[in-house]
Amino acid sequence: MNTFRKTPPAKSVMFLVNYDDGRTAYLWVDDPARATDTWAVGVIAQAQQEQGTLPEGTITSIRRVR
Repeated sequence: MNTFRKTPPAKSVMFLVNYDDGRTAYLWVDDPARATDTWAVGVIAQAQQEQGTLPEGTITSIRRVR
């Protein structure tokens, strides 16, 4: 009998977004398949900036956190 349970994989992936003026923000991507593509994450970040969920400004880097 196995008493240990595997944790299910995370359904969302979290990224740390750095701006040129030193600010940071967090970005969550709900689709783990798209989160592996660096270009797609950049497009998602730009779309979220246009929607207002991410702050405006020049993004210098995006790094996966979780």
